[in-house]
Order: sequence, then structure tokens, then C-alpha cells
Amino acid sequence: MQPYALTVDKFLDHAAKWHPNAEIVSAGQSNAISYIGYATLRERSNRLSGALKALGLQTGDRIATLAWNTQHHLEVYYGAMGAGFVCHTLNPRLTIGHLAAIVNEAEDRVLMAGSGLADVAREIALRCPCVETIVLLDGAKHEGGIADRTTFAFETLLAERGTKTEWGKFDEESPAGLCYTSGTTGAPKGVLYTHRSNYLHTLRALQADAVALTPADSVLVAVPMFHANAWAFPFAAPAVGAKLVLPGRYTDGARLAKLIREEGVTVAAGVQTVWLGLIDHLDATGEDVPTLQRVIIGGSRCPDALIERMEQRLQARVQTSWGMTELSPLGTIAPAQGLSHAVASGKPPLGLDLKLTDARGQTLPQQRNVTGHLKARGASVVQRYFKAGKDVVDDEGYFDTGDLAILDGDGNLTITGRSKDLIKSGGEWINPGEIESIVGRLPGVGQVAVIGKADPKWGERPVLIVEPQKSQTLDDQELLDALRGNVADWWIPDQVIQVTQMPLAATGKIDKNRLREEYARS
Repeated sequence: MQPYALTVDKFLDHAAKWHPNAEIVSAGQSNAISYIGYATLRERSNRLSGALKALGLQTGDRIATLAWNTQHHLEVYYGAMGAGFVCHTLNPRLTIGHLAAIVNEAEDRVLMAGSGLADVAREIALRCPCVETIVLLDGAKHEGGIADRTTFAFETLLAERGTKTEWGKFDEESPAGLCYTSGTTGAPKGVLYTHRSNYLHTLRALQADAVALTPADSVLVAVPMFHANAWAFPFAAPAVGAKLVLPGRYTDGARLAKLIREEGVTVAAGVQTVWLGLIDHLDATGEDVPTLQRVIIGGSRCPDALIERMEQRLQARVQTSWGMTELSPLGTIAPAQGLSHAVASGKPPLGLDLKLTDARGQTLPQQRNVTGHLKARGASVVQRYFKAGKDVVDDEGYFDTGDLAILDGDGNLTITGRSKDLIKSGGEWINPGEIESIVGRLPGVGQVAVIGKADPKWGERPVLIVEPQKSQTLDDQELLDALRGNVADWWIPDQVIQVTQMPLAATGKIDKNRLREEYARS
């Protein structure tokens, strides 16, 4: 059989040849909408590859993107990956300190900044000597250079340096993308995706009982492109020639409703918070979204009541899913049709295997209807974190997800908790330990703990529990103010509870189970 490298540029090549006029729709910051066909987008992305080479980049060099879901960001995806560079997506919601540490470890040579993010790019560049060039996306403008770095507007770079470039002339095991975890268990960890892993993950996502896109679909991608390849939609949509709708920076209910109606959206993907905002808007205005057929949700576990409300109000099927950065990210997904949402997060499509173990890593003899530690293995599952010294898989090649889970009699997955005390809010992880460390250093603070409390909108929100030192008086607002600028704003707890005595477990450590029983259920 012919050798045929599994490289992601082939997705856009396929779309340009067989679905040249299928549209990519991109919403700008001022509500302006732009349209481009796959053939034209392929030509522009390819010339961008030539421009990046003209900047002196070599195969394997990393290009950081600090950007929203826009046409320019999609062009950077393919322009970087097609030429053998690595597209390193950054989460704009992290603090400058987190972002700078990630950029320095990745040794990113180019930083692409989207609309409204030029000042963040400047702060990063001041802390990151590896960054040589800054490129402003989405029509952003800046007088002169940023932080004494060579600075281009995207269209200027494309016009002045862009040249036709041959794509895919590298091994399919070459790195294509880099995405960091959110620092939930210490320092953020990088997951380096290969072309082969992204290609096979895309084929897995496209299976009939998974994302199941067709050329007839119009796909709204509300999941950020800096979240683990945007759940593979930037690859999956061109792979089948589906219309791709990119909402830009803002995903409020009014804007999404307008996009869904005007662009005939049939499939939409994002965390539950986004869809709660959409149905709240529809309830308030009496509007409808009649073309919508399916909504794919991930992130925090979605309450059944919210799923029922979404399905009734949107008149669309809700597909629940589970995944993580280390899985590229799709793990399991409820089927595209047939069964109800009672199947929880569904089954893994072909190409991923799951197993349950005990706390010592021993495979449970019974794999159905019991709770265990969830492990995963497959072609798009991490084996070793970026620049790490050792693998993170067991002797059978399974990666420990850190989740506790149950597989029902039919193999459908339900996540029951985390093996560590992380809090998932709006689809993003919050590290209680980092908050506890900052507050614990404040004068008058004796002991401190952060737990997650169920929230109908965000899934979970953090609660700060503090035991003052004897005879000390603490001000709740001052405790919260100490976190500002040291953690992301959305990490800051919604509630402060002061206790006279922190409950302790037999080991002398704070008993968070007791805290949850007392304060997380009220």
C-alpha cells in the first residue's frame, strides 16, 4: 500500500479540493461577520506558512497563540502545523505569571495575539526573552513595536512575507500542537500532540456515534480554540466540508442566538455555562433557534435538570461528553441519536480504551457498576508530558486520568469525582492549593481550606473556609482582595466562611470531607 503520512494539513487540503465554497464564518469584536471559503482559507494559510519561514522559524519551533475563535486563529492553526511548526495555544484567562512560565518553558519564538490582547502579549513578552516576534490578529492595531519586539499586523505579515509553501513534508509523528493543563496539580504541564495523534483523534471524533459531522452541518464552535484543539472541530469540520461558525471573543446568549439563526447552525459545542446563557436569552426574548439539532457539552458534569431544560427550550438533542487535555481531548460521548441523556457521558469511540483500577493501580476484576480510578490508553492519549523526564503511563500503557468513575452495565461512563480536590468551574479547573497557599500567608489566618460547592450555572464554585488565629479578627473582603492579581479572577471564591475550629482528620490534616458535608450542600 502507498505511504500516506497522517498529517493535519490534509484536512484542509481535502476541504479546499472537494468543498471549496463551504464557508468559515467569523464574528468580529464589533459584531461584524466575515465569510471565507475553504479554498481561499487554504491558500491564505499556506502563504502564512511561507511568512513564518521568512521569520526564520525552523521545523519544530513553537508558535504561541493568545487568541479567540476567529478566522485568523484558524489560519494560524494550519499555517503553523502545515509547515511543521508547533501551534501552542495559550489560555487568556490565566494570569500573566502562569502564561509567562508556560511560554518560557515552551520557548515560543512567535506570539500571535488576538483582539483586545495586545497588552497581555506585551506583559508576556517583557517576561519572555524567547519571544522574538509578535503578530496581531483579528484587525488589532498597535503603534510601533510591542516590548521592543518585531511586531506585525497579521494581514501585513501575510502581504509582505507570505509565499506558497509545500505542506506536510515531515514525519506523521512530528509535533503539531502544544496545550498546557491549567496548573491544577502544581505547575502547568504541557501536552504535545503529534500530527498522527490529531489525525486519528479527528477520525475517532467523526464516528457516527460521536460528533458525527456531515457536509450538511453548520457547526458553531463555542468551545475555545485554546482548549485542547477546540475538541477537534477545527480539524473535523474541514475533514467533512461542514460549515464552520466561529463566534470570536464573545459568547453571550444574544450573539449566539443571532449566529445560530442567521448561519443555520445545526450542531453547537461548548461548556454548559454558554448554553445556560443562550436559553436565558431565549426565555427573556421569546426567540427560537429552529435550525439547531444537537448541542455537545463537556467540562463540568451537567445536572439532569439543566439538560432537560436545554432540550425542551432549544428543541435539540444534548450530547454529554467527557474528556481532558491529555486525551486530545475526547474520551467518551453520548450517541448522536437514539438513547437519552441518562447514559451520562457515553462510551469511548473506537481508538480509545478505558479501565478502572483500585487506588494502588491494580485493575479491578469487575469493570461494570463499581467505582474505580479511571485510566485511558490510545493513539491520542499522552504518554509523557512536554519536557518531562519520564512517562506517565502504567506498565500496560494506561494513563491515570485522576478521575473516579463508574461504567454501567452497557459501558457508559459517569464521572463521580476527582481523586484530588480540584474544582471544575465553567469547564475550567481551579486549584484549591494555590488559593490556600496565598490566604494562609496572611496575618491573622490560622488554617485555611477551599472546597467546591455545586453551582447551577458554573457546575462548581470555590468556597473559602478560614480559621482565624486566636484573638484575631479577619475581614472577608481583605481575604479575597489578597487573591486578586495572584490568581485568575474567576478562581476567586464566591463565599467566605470563618470557623472557630477547623475539623481535622486522624492524620492531623484538614478533613475536607467533613467540610463538604457541612458547607458544600447548604
